[in-house]
Amino acid sequence: MASSLTKDSVRPGTPGSGKTFFGHPRGLATLFMTEMWERFSYYGMKALLPLYLVAPTGLHLDNATAITIASVYVSLVYLLALPGGWFADRVLGPRKTVALAGLIIMLGHLTLAVPVAGVFYVGLALVALGSGLLKANISTMVGHLYDGPNDPRRDGGFTVFYVGINTGAFAAPLIIGTVGEKVNWHLGFALAALGMALGLVQFLLGTRHLSSRSDIVPTPLSAAEKSSTLRKGLFWLAAAAVFYGAVGLSGHFTLNWAMIPLTVIGLIVPIWVIARIRRDRSLDSTEQSRVSAYVWFFVAAAVFWMIYDQGATTLSIFADSSADNSVLGWEFPVSWYQSVNPVMIMAAAPVFAWLWLWLNRRGKEPSTVVKFASGLVLVGASFFVFLIPLSIADGGHKAAALWIVAIYFIQTIGELTLSPVGLSVTTKMAPAKYASQMMGVWFLAVTAGDSFTALLSNPAVGGVNLDRMGFVALEAVLAVLAGVAVWMYRGKVKRLMGDVH
Repeated sequence: MASSLTKDSVRPGTPGSGKTFFGHPRGLATLFMTEMWERFSYYGMKALLPLYLVAPTGLHLDNATAITIASVYVSLVYLLALPGGWFADRVLGPRKTVALAGLIIMLGHLTLAVPVAGVFYVGLALVALGSGLLKANISTMVGHLYDGPNDPRRDGGFTVFYVGINTGAFAAPLIIGTVGEKVNWHLGFALAALGMALGLVQFLLGTRHLSSRSDIVPTPLSAAEKSSTLRKGLFWLAAAAVFYGAVGLSGHFTLNWAMIPLTVIGLIVPIWVIARIRRDRSLDSTEQSRVSAYVWFFVAAAVFWMIYDQGATTLSIFADSSADNSVLGWEFPVSWYQSVNPVMIMAAAPVFAWLWLWLNRRGKEPSTVVKFASGLVLVGASFFVFLIPLSIADGGHKAAALWIVAIYFIQTIGELTLSPVGLSVTTKMAPAKYASQMMGVWFLAVTAGDSFTALLSNPAVGGVNLDRMGFVALEAVLAVLAGVAVWMYRGKVKRLMGDVH
């Protein structure tokens, strides 16, 4: 396991040469705790969101519209990670950007806590904006703690960081979910704001342990570029205000005037961004080759997240209406299902971190490509299992809670073979010019996957019932076939990756 390395095994003057956190640089503890509290706020709200949208005491929307809104929201969170990375690269640097992000997220959750339907979507927008500013940059700062892309502790470090994510994600549904479902929805959202406030304070107190690289603005804007960027931003903001103001005054505005454009943007932007980076002539041939290899990982991740993220929407709403949510006669809140995945992550992540290093020492560690292929096959298998509770519900019975837990278990194993490895390979393969922005590109895979889900679910566009057996089976087959395709072309992808392992 990576944490078994001591400070004596690290060259003096490199990151992590002082006190360690489970064998890793001390700054990992700061980022671990910050991400834990941010994820506490995010996953608590995410667990409540689809249930609040369909509840008679909430917004009381139909299932398809609720899935569309929740999917667009998650898509937007990860879409905004790209400008979040750009903002750090060109304006504030990662550390200051993360501090600003924490403040915006806290304000967003406080807005959600206001029991007025009209400001609900404003709160969602603020949380999405803050999360976008934070996500890419905090992961980039984890990378800064290590001595180059081939530091043997790097993959293990990201796995330990992943435990921080899931510690917050585990506690959030149990606390925020219970209060929201059983006491008051908006009080639950207020608890999410408290969690982010704690995370922000902890980050500010622990920044001295971070790498000095996290304070650097890699490619700062010139005065002319700042002026031009501000003018363009104000122009598009004014144009949007005028357009939507006119639509609203004409009486034709519906939620889909916002949902559909955001969905389309979530599908187009990832393709445009990757193509733009790939065509950048300032990149040398090695960097361009790595970007070409990265396209394979991106597409694989998009398919994975399309299915995986339905665990918080399609599967949660199904459980709310069609599952026996009880253990030995004791009924538990539906939001508690969202704690199943993170508790399994915390149990299995150290095992995986140890396993990769154990296999590496023996020259038998699976390649990144094989890990990704395995993740796709596993997430497909989880939806084959979903067919069982669906068939039980079609027969007029309540599906046992253990079927829902089994789906999350299989997805968890798939996640561990893909997500932390994807974070690490992104920092390894990113061209220097796009250091923080490439982490934003990694998160765009989630945007693409959730945007596709939103497009299918939206009654005004696809109108697909995502909890129907035929479509669930189709998604399962798609994921398995994608995994097989990645495995078959693993040799080509490895050649494109060059010396990145």
